[in-house]
Amino acid sequence: MTPELTVLALGAIFQMIQIAIAGAVMNKDVGRDYNTGPRDREPEFSPLTGRLRRAVNNMFESLALFTIAVVVVTLSGQSSGVTQVAAWVWLAARLLYFPAYGLGLSPWRSVVWAIGTIATLVILGVSLF
Repeated sequence: MTPELTVLALGAIFQMIQIAIAGAVMNKDVGRDYNTGPRDREPEFSPLTGRLRRAVNNMFESLALFTIAVVVVTLSGQSSGVTQVAAWVWLAARLLYFPAYGLGLSPWRSVVWAIGTIATLVILGVSLF
């Protein structure tokens, strides 16, 4: 397995951890019955819960693009030191992004997001040229 695929697997595991953390925090706001129920009404969330839910959604977006980059570089046989480092940079950025967003660290969450996005673009760029 290429290092990029390893990072992809770790990213998916981290996404599951983020969902669990956001869900646990949400339980404090709305209760377990709402969280496990049909969610027919829109509840009031604390600012922390709102930020964590948005961070989870952002990870889905980032993970989708990163997955495309990893699939392209892996299937084309273009894994290299550059793409491997970029993959680890992406994961490090995503690991920092979740708490940065949750804690409302502005502008740092945007800086970390940009670093992860650039890392994904580097992988795609290497695979195209």
